[in-house]
Parts: sequence; structure tokens; C-alpha cells
Amino acid sequence: MNRIIPLILAVALFMENMDSTVIATSLPAIAVDIHTSPIALKLALTAYLVALAIFIPVSGWMADRFGAKTIFRAAIGVFIVGSVCCAISNSLPAFVVSRFLQGIGGAMMTPVGRLVLVRATPKSELVAAMSWLTVPALVGPLVGPPIGGFITTYFTWHWIFLINVPIGLIGIWLATRFLPQTDSMETPPLDFVGFVLSGLAASGVVFGLSVVSLPYLPPATGLITVAVGLISGVLYLLHARRAKNPLLALELFRNQVFRSSVLGGSLFRIGIGAVPFLLPLMFQIGFGLTPFQSGMITFVSAIGAIGMKFVTALIFRLAGFRRVLIWGSLIAAASIAIYGLFTPETPYALMLAILLVGGFIRSMFFTGVNALSYAEVTAEDTSKATPITAVFQQLSIALGVALAGGILEVSTSIHGGPLMLGDFHIAFFIVAAVSAAASVSFMRLAPDAGNAVSGHGRLTTPKTLEPVSTAGK
Repeated sequence: MNRIIPLILAVALFMENMDSTVIATSLPAIAVDIHTSPIALKLALTAYLVALAIFIPVSGWMADRFGAKTIFRAAIGVFIVGSVCCAISNSLPAFVVSRFLQGIGGAMMTPVGRLVLVRATPKSELVAAMSWLTVPALVGPLVGPPIGGFITTYFTWHWIFLINVPIGLIGIWLATRFLPQTDSMETPPLDFVGFVLSGLAASGVVFGLSVVSLPYLPPATGLITVAVGLISGVLYLLHARRAKNPLLALELFRNQVFRSSVLGGSLFRIGIGAVPFLLPLMFQIGFGLTPFQSGMITFVSAIGAIGMKFVTALIFRLAGFRRVLIWGSLIAAASIAIYGLFTPETPYALMLAILLVGGFIRSMFFTGVNALSYAEVTAEDTSKATPITAVFQQLSIALGVALAGGILEVSTSIHGGPLMLGDFHIAFFIVAAVSAAASVSFMRLAPDAGNAVSGHGRLTTPKTLEPVSTAGK
């Protein structure tokens, strides 16, 4: 397997992962500087994810139309511009808009990079390729919390966004120098109606849920936005049935393996999306730690994630997708629930060990579920499957952030005081239960599901997979 391509593409994931962990660690300091609350700043986190949800659906079409290499480099450039805008923001609205601009770049970077990788990799090597893709990306969460905490504690938070400038420029140079040139393909006209409806659906639901739990805007605004999102989602479903080339090819969900990987992975990511928001806040508000101290604790989970990458392919080859994903989702959810038992008296060595194991299991789960999404998708349909999986991933993470903030807001309104340690404990228990529900989706998989990708069983060569049904198109 050529490891150069996944390592170069991982530069985009590195920036995104480091950016998100840095912001989560520095959230209280940013809130003080721009005169708002940490919970209100959740709007900025959600704005980034909303931008991803809106623009990811067109990533596959744009990669085919203009060439994946061209779109990948342009997306990094947009992300750099958004990062600079974040650094110079001095108010919540400005920060939210800047994060949205970052999200537009992120919407193209990761899915287009993954599309390049899937097209260049045989199915039998996909698990290993996904592992190599995410190993450098996991360095982002590894260095993000301590670097972000150090800069926020001893300098100013503005510099955490400027880190993306040299990283992004290096990524553009590497992509120009080493990635193979990808020519544009003959594509059908853009489904503009589908783009508008899917964007309204995704952004309406995510943004509305966030606003409902925020004191920054009236709750009625959030309820109306959620209603608009749900109605737009129904209209898109009706549109997709009639359109000749819908933006999101929902017929892929007729395949059980694809359906289980997307829906099960989305449920699990709701809990994962909440953890980076809750954990640093709990350490800083509930424990009274500095951002740097908080970052030095949370970065341990990234070490566990990196360590697992080197044995993930072997685990799936020995046990198969179904067994690993069922038990992996349950164990990882249990590790999230344990966070709800942390107190200032908990030994730091014990917390570090639990965070290490949690990162270990979650890394294995994500590699497997990402590879399983393409197990029974033909090469011709990869550009259709990639935006669907990416949209669901980002929506679920955004819902996790919205859910976490909503739980904290409801809990504080019940006891009528500021955020307390017990509020974070309740939040961890609830999001862990949501993540554990993902195991139900994987229980429906056949025992041999994805064996052509994992190599589990007696398979010696990958079998020929039947194309996903496209009846009705």
C-alpha cells in the first residue's frame, strides 16, 4: 500500500482535529475576552459543524467536476483564511461567522481527501489505509490541548488559530508536489434544489437545537429553526425520489452494511461530539484547573488513539466487523460514562489510564466504521457514498455538542445556580447512553459483513461485490 497519499491527505485532518481540541480547551478564555459565556460560545462550535453539513453534500460533485486535487488545495486555502479571521475576531457574531468560513473549507478538505484515498486503495487494504490516514490526524488532538492550553495560559488565545497558517501552506505544497493529478470528470448538472433543501435541513436542525439551549437568542428562534429543518428534510426526501441525479444518493441506504455503518456510527458520534466540549469545561470549571493543566490531561486519549492504529487491521481480521463494532461501541460508551464519576479527588493516574483506554477503543471503532461504509459500495458510487457518510458524521458530532450544552443548561436551570460538577456528571451519563445505542445497529449485520475488507474468516482473496442497487434512478 502506498502510504504517501494517506499521510499527505492527513494534513487536512490534522488541522481540523487540532483546531477543534484547541478551541474546546480555550473556550472559557475566549468567552471572557469577547464578553460572552462558555455555553454561548457553543454557537461558534455549532456554526462550524453547520457549515460542514451544508457544503459537504456538494464535495463529491465538485471533486468530480473540477478535480479532487484542485478542490483539496482550494479547501485548505479557505480554511487558512477562516483561521485568520477567527484570530482577529472581537465579538461573538464575528467569531461565529469566522468559524463558519472555516467550516466551508473543512467541508471540502476531509471528504475529498477520503474520496481520493478510497479510489486509490483496493478494498482488501482499506482498513490499513484508513489507519494510516488518521494516524497523523490524531497528532492534532495530541498536541492541541497542551499547546492550546499553554498559549491560552501564558500568551493569548488568538495565536491558536494562527498555527493553521504554516500547517495549511505546507499541506498545499505537499498536495501540489506529491498527489497524483486528477482530471475533471463528466458530471450531471448540480442538483441545486437538493443542495438548498439538504442545507436547510442540516443547518436548521443543528443550529436550532443549539439555539434552544442558549441564552444568547430566544428559545422560540431555535424551535422555529428546527421546524424549518425538519420540513426541509421531508421535502428533500420527496425531491430525491423524483430527481434524476439527486445530490445525496439515498438509494445507497438499501444496502444493509452501508445503512448500519452510517446510522450506527452517527449514534456513537453523538457521544463523541459531546466529550471534547464537556471534558475541558469540567476540568476548568468543575475542578478549577487552568487551560494548560486541562489540556495536559485530555491529550492522553489521543495517545491511546494513535497506539490502536497499529493493531486495528489485525483486530478486524481476527474478529470481523460485527463483533468488534458491537463490543467496541459498548466499551467506548462505558468509558464515557466513567467520566461522570471523576471528581477533584480522583487520582490523576487513574483518570489518565481511563482516558487512554477510551481513546484506544474509540480509535478502533472509527477506523472500522469508516472502512465498513465502503465495504459494499462500488468504485463508481464512492463519490456518492463519501458526502453521505461525511454529512452524517458531522451532523452527529454537532448534535452531540448541542445535546451536551442543552443538558448543562437544563441542569443549571433546575438548581438555579452556576455550572457545578454534578451538571457535567449528568451530561456524561446521558451522552454515554446515546452512544451505547449504536450497538443495536451493528447487531443487525451478518456475521460475514465486510469480510472482503477486513479479511476475516477463510477469505484468501477479496470476493467480487455486487453493486449497490440503484433501482428507481
